[in-house]
Amino acid sequence: MKDATDLPQSLLVLGGTSEIALATVRRLIARRTRTVWLAGRPSPALDQAAAHLRALGADVRTVAFDALDPESHETALGKVFAEGHIDLVLLAFGILGDQAHDERDPLRAVRVAQTNYTGAVSAGLVAARALQTQGRGSLVVLSSAAGERARRADFIYGSSKAGLDAFAQGLGDALHGTGVHVMVVRPGFVRTRMTTGLPETPLTTTPEAVATAIELGLRRRSETVWVPGALRLVMSALRHAPRALFRRLPL
Repeated sequence: MKDATDLPQSLLVLGGTSEIALATVRRLIARRTRTVWLAGRPSPALDQAAAHLRALGADVRTVAFDALDPESHETALGKVFAEGHIDLVLLAFGILGDQAHDERDPLRAVRVAQTNYTGAVSAGLVAARALQTQGRGSLVVLSSAAGERARRADFIYGSSKAGLDAFAQGLGDALHGTGVHVMVVRPGFVRTRMTTGLPETPLTTTPEAVATAIELGLRRRSETVWVPGALRLVMSALRHAPRALFRRLPL
């Protein structure tokens, strides 16, 4: 395993109020990170997140960023990269939606897709180009185990994550050999504000556990990280289960 000098000194979080992202930033500040940019919609929550990280000793700045406004992404991210080198971009924004309501309201379903996939494609390409111009850096994309196979319970969200996952894998292949490292992170059910009130599943995890896995993945320069690791085998089995059987599983 490589030492802490391979961890980022500077990072940009796209989705600056994400609990998983903030747990990751806290862990990286404790190791090596000194400069943090939090990108998100201006809000008290974004300001509070920045203040909390400053208290840990980091130089923290915020930048206005809206996943649903791709035309602004070039400008927003350009401001960050114009200020100096960024070692790591963590693409962490996304919404779960409400499957029952979204099925009956296509516009709500489209918002899930536009946030989780279209917005990520735009921001991911802009960030990747900036990292490539630097000649090095990492792009970590928070995907989901839900993207491995669409379930009846959350196929709108799951399909958006499936698209994001495929995009990130392809982007990683496109950037191979350029000095830019792309890592796809696939957590299972994570206890966060977004999942409050939802029934937990086997292998439920926490933002802190995901943060630990991200750090390890960065040290190893992994391309794919499952959290927890056992999910890889579980999802492989589910992905290959006959459809008639899959429909009957209590998922």
